[in-house]
Amino acid sequence: MNLAARPQDATLLADLNGEAALLDHRGALFLPDHRLLVVSDLHLEKGSALARRGALLPPYDSAATLSRLATVVEEYRPEIVVSLGDSFHDGWGAERMPDPFRAQLLALIDGRDWFWIAGNHDPEPPAGLPGSTVREVAVGQLVFRHEPTRGDAAGEVAGHLHPGARIVRRGRSVRRRCFATDGRRLVMPAFGAFTGMLNLRERVLWDLFEPARLRAHMLGTDRVYPIAGAVLRPG
Repeated sequence: MNLAARPQDATLLADLNGEAALLDHRGALFLPDHRLLVVSDLHLEKGSALARRGALLPPYDSAATLSRLATVVEEYRPEIVVSLGDSFHDGWGAERMPDPFRAQLLALIDGRDWFWIAGNHDPEPPAGLPGSTVREVAVGQLVFRHEPTRGDAAGEVAGHLHPGARIVRRGRSVRRRCFATDGRRLVMPAFGAFTGMLNLRERVLWDLFEPARLRAHMLGTDRVYPIAGAVLRPG
């Protein structure tokens, strides 16, 4: 991909530990030099998992998540896709997935190198689906894993924590999912339709980054908004 021809709604993060990266407003990361697309915490079949426990939620989360994923894949046409763990909400999610959704997912996987990073919700390979299930995978100057590690981890791209950011402008509070990065490591927003977020000011997230360099790239309707860590609010 010619960076000058990138989608207008993708923000260029010029240097993520030495790698060019595009941050998409739908919550996907694209590395043009490697033709690699990254998504995190899809939590497919979360609705059906909650329904089995008596929760009265519409079981349409997989449809919404896969539709958004299909759009991103169509735009970027990656050769490699990394799903950063918790791709399914539990170990039986792939088995429960209705046939039309399974067919849609298989079509996205077809012809690509697809990596399922093992997550805490789905530590085993998804039943009946192709791809490689791994604990982590390294590409270029980056390493992709589900849970962030403590201490210095230059080049780490992780999920699990579902970062979100809150700012206040003219007395109005705005909360959005976000990419969190200080240029050395990045924590991905959750991609799944039924996933929540954890405020970036919480210590479990905040302590991962160098505060002076931290940016929250907040997901908007049609673009990503970079916000300095210093202006982020708790809550």
